Amino acid sequence: MTLLILSGILALVVAGCSCVVWAARGGPRWTRAVSRATLAAADAARATQRADRKGRNGGDGNGD
Repeated sequence: MTLLILSGILALVVAGCSCVVWAARGGPRWTRAVSRATLAAADAARATQRADRKGRNGGDGNGD
């Protein structure tokens, strides 16, 4: 069951990345919408990762 869920997530990630590339090359309107959603999800994941990293370091801004 877990393998099925992870495979589905992987398929969504690959499809999202493909839409980003296709939209950058002037694809149809729906690819631009999917690429915006994909990039927004990537930004959210990146922000969450930064917040987690900052919390573990004690917020000293050192980064090490």
